[in-house]
Amino acid sequence: MAVKPIPDGYPRVSPYLIVDDAAKAIDFYTKVLGGTERMRMPAPEGRVGHAEIAFDSSVVMVADEFPDMGIRSAKSVGGTPVSIALYVEDVDKTFKAAIDAGARQTRPVENKFYGDRAGQLEDPWGQCWDIMTHVEDVSPDEMMTRMKQAMPG
Repeated sequence: MAVKPIPDGYPRVSPYLIVDDAAKAIDFYTKVLGGTERMRMPAPEGRVGHAEIAFDSSVVMVADEFPDMGIRSAKSVGGTPVSIALYVEDVDKTFKAAIDAGARQTRPVENKFYGDRAGQLEDPWGQCWDIMTHVEDVSPDEMMTRMKQAMPG
């Protein structure tokens, strides 16, 4: 039997987050953001060598940082320019729970011109998340009109 080049149960693209204290990050991602832990591989000194969190059909991979191997977290390198977009059932509830659990708001939750209610936060491990709930279907033409109105200048 041939091995599939893209294994079943894995999307073609999955973010891989390197954090300091992956066990706590995994708790946050499951309890606060609604993910489900699929697997965890222990590493020396109680660290997590690899873990997978499912968000429906999406997978986020997580591991502790290993600076001696050049594997460093967002906080260790001064932040990240990458944001992970996560749709949830209730953005206001999830956003508040994340802030209460130690995340920092970087953009408040508000209705956006493209039909989502969204806000951005930085989790306690330096990862950025755009938390969203779709609240309105907006046609491409209407979206373009609204974008022009929303953009400065």
